[in-house]
Amino acid sequence: MNVRDSVVVITGGGQGLGRAMAVHLAGKGARLALIDLNEERLQEAVSQCKEAGAPDARYYLCNVAREAEVESAFARIDEDFGAIDALVNNAGILRDGLFVKAKDGQIVKKMSLDQWQAVIDVNLTGVFLCGREAAVRMIEKDRKGCIINISSISRAGNMGQTNYSAAKAGVAAMTVTWAKELARYGIRSMAIAPGFIETEMTASMKPEALEMMCKMIPLHRMGKPEEIAHTVAYILENDYVSGRVIEVDGALRL
Repeated sequence: MNVRDSVVVITGGGQGLGRAMAVHLAGKGARLALIDLNEERLQEAVSQCKEAGAPDARYYLCNVAREAEVESAFARIDEDFGAIDALVNNAGILRDGLFVKAKDGQIVKKMSLDQWQAVIDVNLTGVFLCGREAAVRMIEKDRKGCIINISSISRAGNMGQTNYSAAKAGVAAMTVTWAKELARYGIRSMAIAPGFIETEMTASMKPEALEMMCKMIPLHRMGKPEEIAHTVAYILENDYVSGRVIEVDGALRL
């Protein structure tokens, strides 16, 4: 896929990894549709994309876990841009906590259904809904395209992340399934599994916690958002990669 003038939809595009991806692709001349819930952040991201060289960049307020909102957003994007060439399913949340916590044989705390459901709704159902609507638009317009899902190395299981790990494992499995099902339409499906990446969330951590985290990583540093964005561009530009999960984690394996 030639990124220049391609229409790329990015969920969670107002901040963090999503914004880094958008700005990177803007520099390659992509036309960008950014989905998020924070309008102020979206406005900032759209401005940065235009400054970086995007011929067109717009934003759409949408809760990816709500079917009607997703259907409406993708219909508007298709109408505004005339087509959809690629989707990056990046939106996600954390609600970390131990599955069950006990002390002296007494249950102190357990992961709530709300903690579980919130993460599944956004990180798994949201990916399903957005992926489905993007595929529908590509097929209807007979447009070869690409869907990139953001998974995580936590998909292998990570302490304190029963909900997140389950969702990210599901994302990886859906990626392979879509690659097999959608290939007949010329649509590729890939996933990226980041390790520990420098974001606003990690920047707020205590220095000693960050130092301990980096010691676990063989490359002894966290990844940069731009390195994930570069991987997104690689997948879009290489038309023979599909049905795989690329780990970008500095050699860390959980």
